[in-house]
This record gives sequence, C-alpha cells and structure tokens, in this order.
Amino acid sequence: MDNGAIARGLRAFAKRVHLESGLASKARNVDWSGWRSFAISIVALGGALLLALYSSVAAEDGKTWVAGLSGLSALAVSGWVAFTVVPALARRTPLQWLAYRMDYRVTREGLVYLAGIFVIALAALNTGNNLLFVTLACLLGGILISGIISQLVLSGVELRLDLPEHIFAKQPVLALAELENHKTMLPSFSLRVESAADKERAQGAVLETPVYFPYVPKRGRAKQIVPLQFPRRGIYQQEAFRIVTRFPFGFLQKARRVNLRTEALVYPSVEGAEQVREALPSLEGVIESTRKGHGQDLYALRDYQPADSARHVHWKVTARTGELKVREFTRENDRRILLVFDPRVSWPGNDPRAAELAEAFERGVSLCASLAWHFAETGAMLEFRAPGIDLPVAPARDLIYEILSILARISPQRDSAGESLLDAAPADPAALSILFTGTAGVRSSPVATESGYVFSLCA
Repeated sequence: MDNGAIARGLRAFAKRVHLESGLASKARNVDWSGWRSFAISIVALGGALLLALYSSVAAEDGKTWVAGLSGLSALAVSGWVAFTVVPALARRTPLQWLAYRMDYRVTREGLVYLAGIFVIALAALNTGNNLLFVTLACLLGGILISGIISQLVLSGVELRLDLPEHIFAKQPVLALAELENHKTMLPSFSLRVESAADKERAQGAVLETPVYFPYVPKRGRAKQIVPLQFPRRGIYQQEAFRIVTRFPFGFLQKARRVNLRTEALVYPSVEGAEQVREALPSLEGVIESTRKGHGQDLYALRDYQPADSARHVHWKVTARTGELKVREFTRENDRRILLVFDPRVSWPGNDPRAAELAEAFERGVSLCASLAWHFAETGAMLEFRAPGIDLPVAPARDLIYEILSILARISPQRDSAGESLLDAAPADPAALSILFTGTAGVRSSPVATESGYVFSLCA
C-alpha cells in the first residue's frame, strides 16, 4: 500500500470521526424547550378531549349545567393551546411561509367578539340547537380567516427609511418611508410602521411616531413623507421596526419585526440663540478692525505711495498736513477666526447642579455652532480646534458641516492637568480668537488674547 492510499484512508477516518462527533454534539444540544411545549400541548388537548366527552355524557344524563361547564372548559383549554403554544411551535419550523416572526395581541374589538362567542357557545350547549352551533362555527371561522389574511398582508413587505443628509436639533425635517410589496398576486392593506422598542426604550429612537400606509399594490411600492424633529443634538439609533396591521376585521393586531439599522447624526441648533445676538455686534466690530483690505470702513491713514490710486487720497488731511495721505480700509471679505471648543469642565461629578451645568454646556455647544454657521454665511476664513482635532485655516463654508459633526458628538470631559489644546497660538497672529471652555484660568493661554473672546460653558 502506497503512502497516498494511507493518507486517503486517514482523511476518511478523520472525516467520519468529525461527523460522528458533530452528530453527538447535536444530540446533546436538543431543543428541550420545543419538546416541552409540544408535550404541554398534547396533554392539554387530551384533557380538552376528555372534558368534551364528559360534557356529552352529562348532557345525555340531563345534567345541563355540568355539561355546559365541561364544554366551555374544553373550549377554553383548546383556545389557550391555539393562542399560546401553537405560535411558539410555529416559530421553530423551517417552513418558508412561517419564516417571519409574528407577534399578535387581541384588540378591544376582539375581546368583545370573543365575549359574543362565549355567549353563543353557552346558549348552544344549553339548548342543543343546531342553528346556534352553525352560528358558533361561523364566528370561530371569522377568527381563523382574520389570522390567515393578516398573515398574508404582512408577508412579502420590505421597509426602507431615507433620512435627510443634514439634520439640525429642534428643526423639523422630512424623511421618506417606503414599503415595497414583493407579492405577485395580492396587495397589502392597512399597514402601520412603528418603532420596535417599547415606549421607555424608544426615547432617542429615529422614528417615534407611527406611519400609516392604507394600501400597497402588488409588486409595487407606497411612499409616505414623515415629519421628524429631534429635540437634542447627538446620534439617534434604531435597530429595528415593526410593521403592524389589524386587517381585515380588527379582532387581532399582528406585527412583524423588520431588522433595519438606522442612524441619524443630529447637529446642534444654529438658530435663535440669544447669546449670538448679543455677541455678534461686538464680534463684527473686532473682526473688521483687525484686518485692512478693500472694505468700506476706514482702517488707517498712511503716506502716499506711487502704486496707490488717486481716489484713495484723503484730501482734507493732505491739505492740513501738506503731505499726500491715503486711506486704508478694513478687509471685510477675508476675515480670519480661530474657533476653539474645549469640552473640559471643572465641576465635580456629584455636583448638585449637575443637570443645570449640563444644560449650560449644551447652550455653549449651540452657541459655538451658531457662530460657526454665521461665519460660513459671511464668507470668513476659519480655523477650528477641539480635543484631538485641528482643522487648518480654510473658508468656513468648506468646514462648516465637519465642525457641526464634531460638535454633535462632543461631550463634557473632566478637567485634568497637562492636557490642553490651548497651548498653540493661532496660525494667523491677526486672527480673532473665540474660545469656549468650562475651565478656569485660561486667560494666560495664547488663544485667549486680549483681542479674543472667552465663553464659559458653566454659565
């Protein structure tokens, strides 16, 4: 026997050992919960059968009340198995038509309907009237038909949710919710899309208000414009949604879970800040006075040079001094600003004013975003710094959404010695410095110069 045959034999033996070990492992990992549910259902249905037989015997003996109670007990046990055990077993089946996980509950209308069935069942058992038994069968068939139709309505439907690219806190935006029906023969009716989490966990979810779709055609799509508004900045996440229906009779509310991870980055609010309106007039004056250029406001007077235009000559001063003097103007279109956001705070974690200070921090973030937005609208040159981030000087309109993304994610940090982003001076010494910080003693920083502005995140 050659070495190749020996090697093939060893591989076959190893594969057989691996297969046998896998089968043994599967045998050890038996789903005992499924078998337990199956055994409970068999025992319960067996008890319901015995109660039904005893009810028949009691009716022949003239024991009307005993027969009625036994029959109703058999019906109640069968209903319990149908509504609790059977769905749990159905979810474990590999059949394609049961692949969707369905959750359902009986509605208020359904409870009234079941109460009517109970009354009809009691009357039929007491009187033995065949017409009442036929009516009872029709009523029970209505529940069965309702479950089948709602299952068909929910199957084959996919969800898509499109959010705007830029979302600001406290500003309404419009999203697009779309349902696509892949069924080739049947449309879907009366569908509602909502959050899959409960009300407590839904806080911070993307979609908190249900969206209603009255009709989705076969092999077609239905779209709904969804108004959304996020109260605070930050990242909003949602892992799953539910498609819910009460079609056709409203006795049962069935829901299907749709795993669709959705994330929304919400920028800080950039409108209506009272502090912005208070700060802008003085900031505009400082910005325009720190740079000379081709604006309209007077910057300084200097001696005439051969390259100067004659229309810039200040004739009154020239006549008074006897020397040609020309005017220099502020450069309004090339304003340079260094915007620094230092999230370090000096208050302790157990401060009784923690909620108030956190709200002040949020106001500071909103103010910083509002100023950056204003500089982008006015065409200023902007440099931005934050922990681990140093955006070089560029037109503010090119940096604005990157700055807003940083401010959307930023959070307070505990003040620690030796870690500061204020040590470096501005790239342009003539730039105006605006600093947001929650720490004390920053006036000595190169950023916090005499011509700069410091905004406290603690007030």
